[in-house]
Amino acid sequence: MGRIRHQFTPVELASLIIPLIADSFLSILIGMADTIMVARCGEAAVSGVSLVDTISNLLINVFAAFATGGAVVVSQYIGHGERENARNSAKNLIYISVIISVLMTLIIMPIRGRMIDFLFGSIESDVKMYTDEYFVPILLSYPFLAVYSGLTALSRSERRSFRTMMVSVLMNAMNIGGNAALIYGAGLGPRGAGIASLLSRVAGCCVMFCLMRSRTEELNIRGILHGPFSPYLIKRMLRIGIPSGLEGAAFHIGKITVQSLTASLGTSAIAINAVTGNFNSYSNIPGNGLNLAMITIIGQCRGNDNIKDVKHYTKLLLGLVFISTAAMNLPLFAAAPAVISFYGLESSTLAAAIPICRLCLVMCTLIWPLAFSLPNMLKAVGDVRYILAASFSSMWIFRVGFAYLFVRGFGMGIEGIWYAMYVDWTVRGILNTVRVASGRWQAKKVI
Repeated sequence: MGRIRHQFTPVELASLIIPLIADSFLSILIGMADTIMVARCGEAAVSGVSLVDTISNLLINVFAAFATGGAVVVSQYIGHGERENARNSAKNLIYISVIISVLMTLIIMPIRGRMIDFLFGSIESDVKMYTDEYFVPILLSYPFLAVYSGLTALSRSERRSFRTMMVSVLMNAMNIGGNAALIYGAGLGPRGAGIASLLSRVAGCCVMFCLMRSRTEELNIRGILHGPFSPYLIKRMLRIGIPSGLEGAAFHIGKITVQSLTASLGTSAIAINAVTGNFNSYSNIPGNGLNLAMITIIGQCRGNDNIKDVKHYTKLLLGLVFISTAAMNLPLFAAAPAVISFYGLESSTLAAAIPICRLCLVMCTLIWPLAFSLPNMLKAVGDVRYILAASFSSMWIFRVGFAYLFVRGFGMGIEGIWYAMYVDWTVRGILNTVRVASGRWQAKKVI
């Protein structure tokens, strides 16, 4: 028997996946740097940044959804050998990224204060002040972040993930340096953290834009101002992007709803929730990188009508998510007290955060891959409506509903909010596994 040949060689897989995992780490480092460096300003500052980041993650998810839609369409065109359609799709992804992000910034900027009041209700005055200081520069950064997200998604479709990793290095260096200068040197607190994030996103956007204009790029965007503007190609991207965006929006709106419940428990609970979420984002670093790789790998296999390799790489990549997440979380479990102490929490808050963080590490290892990696396989083949229905129902019934039940009904406090999240993850994992195993996704078409 000869050796079975697959669409990607082991070297090609490694050259795509390893930089994406490193890029995932660097992306998380920006949020971590803001939270840790702002922590020197007190728990109110940490809470203010956390509340804004909850809203911001919802909007960033919209940009990521359009980038995912573009990446799926482009990857399938590349897999099918339609290079011209792939290049034109790349340009149209940038068009919709700019339009959506600029509209969001213009709409939200004048109503940001009322939005905070509506979403989080009665919060302490110093927390509210910090949210506004941090929110303004973050809002201004959205158009740059949206274009950057689209360009990096295109670069991953070309399998050039090392480049996106190096741009992330630049952005992190600027962000951390800017934090040091503006938070500590200039004494700007959360406003300084927001300005540093803005500057780093501007830089990342500009660098990626210049790189993608090179004539040597398979998906070069030279002449982007001259079109073609194609409603047909945009429609194909939106068929993936809109359900993905709605799925993510439902997820983050649910998180905001739960965050308002957290805010009602006081500043200490907000700080615990912020630090726990930030700390446990480390555990998903390998999985997030592999999830991004899954879009490119599965998308190109599906574009080539290679169902056998779609199944093969789904099993391979999911297995790698489980293994790498476990390898990441074992040392984090042991180091949790030392790492969390860097966040500058009061002693009672620190003691409450450590067991919550450790339990989340266990759940990330056992449940998270089925809940959040398998959907990327389904998105890559175009089965986005199922993901939307499954995620929406699970989020609102289990994560939001059970959070209120555990906190209001059973008086479980901040722990109840995290227990409800694990119920949501479990249900998502079951629904995703059943769908993949059924094979119904094979009937879905994108191009």
